Amino acid sequence: MAVIPPIPAQPPRIPGQDPAPWRRWALWGGAGLLAVLLLSLLLGALGVFQSGRIASGTTVLGVDIGGLSPEDARARLTAELVEVRAAPIRVVLGETDEPVYEVDPEDAGLVLDVSATVELADRPGLWGRVFGGGGGAIDPVVVHHREQSGETLGRLAEEADSAVTEGAVAFADGEVVVTEPSAGSALDVEPAVELLRTGYLNEEIQPVRLPVSQAQPLVDEEEVARAVREFAEPAMSGPVTLRTEDGTAQLSLSPDLLSDHLRLTADDGGRLEPALADDELVADERLAPQLAAATEEPTDATVRLEGGSVVASGGSPGREVAADELGEVVLPLLTGVGTAARTGVLPTEEVEPTLTAETLDDLGLVEEVSSFTVEFEPAAYRITNIGRAAELINGSLVEPDEVWSFNERVGERTEANGFVEGVIILDDRYQTAQGGGVSAVATTMFNAAFFAGVEFVEYGAHSFYIERYPEGREATVAWGSLDLRFRNDSGNALYVLASADDHSVTITFLGTKRYDEVRSETGPRENVVEPERRENDDEECVPQPPLEGFDVVVERVFVRGGDEVNRQRFETAYTPRNEIVCVAAEEDDEGDD
Repeated sequence: MAVIPPIPAQPPRIPGQDPAPWRRWALWGGAGLLAVLLLSLLLGALGVFQSGRIASGTTVLGVDIGGLSPEDARARLTAELVEVRAAPIRVVLGETDEPVYEVDPEDAGLVLDVSATVELADRPGLWGRVFGGGGGAIDPVVVHHREQSGETLGRLAEEADSAVTEGAVAFADGEVVVTEPSAGSALDVEPAVELLRTGYLNEEIQPVRLPVSQAQPLVDEEEVARAVREFAEPAMSGPVTLRTEDGTAQLSLSPDLLSDHLRLTADDGGRLEPALADDELVADERLAPQLAAATEEPTDATVRLEGGSVVASGGSPGREVAADELGEVVLPLLTGVGTAARTGVLPTEEVEPTLTAETLDDLGLVEEVSSFTVEFEPAAYRITNIGRAAELINGSLVEPDEVWSFNERVGERTEANGFVEGVIILDDRYQTAQGGGVSAVATTMFNAAFFAGVEFVEYGAHSFYIERYPEGREATVAWGSLDLRFRNDSGNALYVLASADDHSVTITFLGTKRYDEVRSETGPRENVVEPERRENDDEECVPQPPLEGFDVVVERVFVRGGDEVNRQRFETAYTPRNEIVCVAAEEDDEGDD
């Protein structure tokens, strides 16, 4: 039997035919290099074809810009996203779905940057351009000014925040008024800024839910109920009575009156504590009559000159309600039950008079500063009116920098105020009216103030000259139209002594001299105008003697330490005093004011 040899698994290796390893690697390396060269040529050709184009399939907010040049892509996005980029961002606050607020993105500092978006889309490079690796949806680039967003959301918070309603107890018309507490909410601006940016250009997540924080009232329902039960209702249950210790006066405080000045205010722990507005209560006009009955004005000491020295005697303290102590007395009584438990002692305090023997030096009332006397022809109306005006002026205390007013101090010259009808100057002629002759007191006061060296605020001379007064150094007054006023710029108080008899009136200023001397220098009469003669047949005609009109200048000279330190000029223009002849009346009275 013949033996068949096995078939070899591989062809027999012929010695000398097997290539060396380095040859195999060289063969494969050459093939790879050739492939890379061919691919590079292909990519280069396609790259040149695709150069300057956005990768195909690239979109921004649904707008296709694939295959476009950057310039065309910017133009397309700008045109097609006009409405989208300006659309308001809809937001809600907290967990509520209503109301929906709209935020203007431009106001909030949110801007779609088209150029940056296109630049981002153009970044895939050569490989992406060939194989489309840069295509697909591109998120838009948004410029976000966070500070501006914060300001916009801050304004939204002012509109949308719900304030905490604190529990409160108040009073009105004698009744208790309760405010129930409720929580509030406030927009958390800082985290909301980033959420606003996320929601811009993204309809899918709008309305954007912005975070809010809750705030609870400090005064809760339990505290409100306690305050009403323990204080408010008892406080309004009836009047409170306060009596002075001597029983001479009392205040009756009704619930209606108290309710306007009573408060319940929360402390740091949320407890409502009562308080009484003392000053408001005392100033309430409804309480004025009772306060007046409980008040006694102090009596100033009588001031006079003795041997060149200023002395004071007499005077007594007064009494007034101690307003700042009312709360301490009234509040405990408000929770009392019954008349006795709601009655207390009215707090009062002593009021010292301004002028006493002890306060003279403090006020600067140490010497005579000036004095002046005006004499007049006796007449019943003059004696009455001049005496009454001097009586009202006497004792005037003028504090430093205070303005003294003749009309305020003397008052209207009426019969009720103690004045009678007399001769006055009106419309450049003598006439009769209440208070005739008072200008003699005004002239006396003007000269006392003149030589005291104080500042004149308002004064006026007669329209024509009256012989018994110093030229250019006299004054008249008229209720409602002309006053005599001076400011006490001496640096100390001034005290005015005024007295009158049947033929003269004297006014003296007491205080502290600022100058060694105050003197008057009167210039010559100038621009003299002669009077005219006129006849008058009125039943109430007052005859009038003639006198020329003229201008005159008076200078006030201030002297200190022997030297002139100041000079003031006073100019006066007098009209002629025309002669008035009363043809229908007896001409036996040429009275003047």
